[in-house]
Amino acid sequence: MARMSQAIRQFLAAKRIAVAGVSHDTPTPANHIYVKLRGTHSRVFPVNPHAQEVEGDPCFPNLAAIPGGVEAVVIATPPGAAESVVRECVALGIKQVWMHRAFGAGSVSAAAVRLCRENDIALIDGACPMMYVEPVDFAHKCFRGVMGLTGKLPAAARV
Repeated sequence: MARMSQAIRQFLAAKRIAVAGVSHDTPTPANHIYVKLRGTHSRVFPVNPHAQEVEGDPCFPNLAAIPGGVEAVVIATPPGAAESVVRECVALGIKQVWMHRAFGAGSVSAAAVRLCRENDIALIDGACPMMYVEPVDFAHKCFRGVMGLTGKLPAAARV
């Protein structure tokens, strides 16, 4: 429990965070996470190979295109795309990954989780960053509580 709590604190303390999976035309969970993180102390970068602008900001086609790089990545893509994002993290030396999941599979894939573990990447494999970024809105407090009570949060996200 303490280990997960520490992983979440360390992730959210990163100064440069990318959010992979944002959309330029339809708001997605990734867009909401991007906007929420943009309101913190961190510099946040949207990533989508098909978008040039997201939420009024320049969007990057991949992690390597972000000038100065990032320390941490939120993956809020379909699960099938998560492994390629993690492969890019490995190649770039990014050591913190949060795979978004609220209900259902979210962005978590077994192959991406395995790749993180094989490469010593600190992984939060589930939950939503919005359940932890202060101030947490009422809905996300409820989601966190219900998911915690029903065992739907990964062990790493139960704080």
